[in-house]
Amino acid sequence: MKSFFCFIFLVCFVFGFSQTYSKKEKALLIQVSKLDSLMENNNSKILELFSDDVSFGHSNGWIQNKDDFKKDFGSGKVKYQSVKQTELKEFKIKNKFASLRRIIAVKGLYKDETFKMKLSVLEFWIRQKGIWKLWSRQSVSLK
Repeated sequence: MKSFFCFIFLVCFVFGFSQTYSKKEKALLIQVSKLDSLMENNNSKILELFSDDVSFGHSNGWIQNKDDFKKDFGSGKVKYQSVKQTELKEFKIKNKFASLRRIIAVKGLYKDETFKMKLSVLEFWIRQKGIWKLWSRQSVSLK
């Protein structure tokens, strides 16, 4: 129930403070908020947000495709406790592609070890059948 209210808050936040955004941009920002919310709640519905050929470059050097991510996410190897966007640095849409640069603060457990980090994330989204899907994501750790 907590996650539902967090998601509703994020949607209201996006609509309330994004009056200058187009309908396409708002739809993408909702997907980005949903991504963070589903990750924070370790919800397998996150896989619905990914294109089939998604690629992840993690701050520790890992590179994963959708199957790798699904396996690790489902195993509980990493359990997220908090995923919060602190800054949206860049937001561009060109035709059916979009790029976002943002800063996120992440807390969680990796193999029962607590971690906390601030990440700079570059995401590429692709619009497929009218829906924004995450196509590629690269993160680097900020000190």
